[in-house]
Amino acid sequence: MEFVIEQGKQPHQECSTLLLPALSIGNVGQLAVDLLVSSMKAERIGYLDDPFVLPCVGNDAYGPIPCGDLALPLEAYESAFSRVALLQQRSPVVKGRMVEFAKNLANFAAASGKKHVVLLSSLDFGKWQKIDMSSGPQIYYLSSINPDGRDDNCEQLGWKRLQEYNPAQRCWKYLSTLAEGNTMLESNLPFEDELEDEDYCPSLPFAALFSCLKAKGLKVTCLLCYCSEGDNIQDAFHLAEAACRLLGLNPSTFPGNGSGGWVIPFSWQTVYGPPPDMSIF
Repeated sequence: MEFVIEQGKQPHQECSTLLLPALSIGNVGQLAVDLLVSSMKAERIGYLDDPFVLPCVGNDAYGPIPCGDLALPLEAYESAFSRVALLQQRSPVVKGRMVEFAKNLANFAAASGKKHVVLLSSLDFGKWQKIDMSSGPQIYYLSSINPDGRDDNCEQLGWKRLQEYNPAQRCWKYLSTLAEGNTMLESNLPFEDELEDEDYCPSLPFAALFSCLKAKGLKVTCLLCYCSEGDNIQDAFHLAEAACRLLGLNPSTFPGNGSGGWVIPFSWQTVYGPPPDMSIF
């Protein structure tokens, strides 16, 4: 993985927290990072080039006026005010190469002096085992602080530990072994079409990233929410708000923002297409 710094830009050493999405159902993590980049008025300082991420190119996601900036697969941003670095991923990883990508990203995070990595991702609502909507949408977390994934700070924030995390389970154990650079026989692992319910979470990108970042000795916190495909903008707000709470940030204090604090990315105006022509009804 190569980090290319934009001309005239320089990373801030005080931005020791890295926030990034792990691609999953509904693209909630990516939407949340877009919202945070836009609201923090984070500055793009460069981009990452990795052989295991599919190429893509698009228009600038944040500016209303075309200025010649292109959106690339892996973009690095920093908010000096919030002391947070953000990484946006706009295209998927090559199938079967997720662990290699996760290792490359973990090496980059460690080499660039990051101390805490926050992963934002989503889980399939159809896989939810114990549905509890009594207190509204739930945030689930997974932390590297303790072997069982528990974090007292996250508990105090009212979030629930991801119950599906079991470091002794075959797929979680396999990921941990690969992340540590060891080899392991795959004969006892299920094929893709033979995955059981307990194999769902460790099969997702956030699990590989969590395992590889943890293996590098970094503090890792995964923030997760359940969702379905469709318009998940409210889920993105929910996840972005959770990230701010975890990091002790208040969106209303972001420089230049209104009382609400959030600045909607310009690209969201057409993310689900134009509204329907009401004259047809």
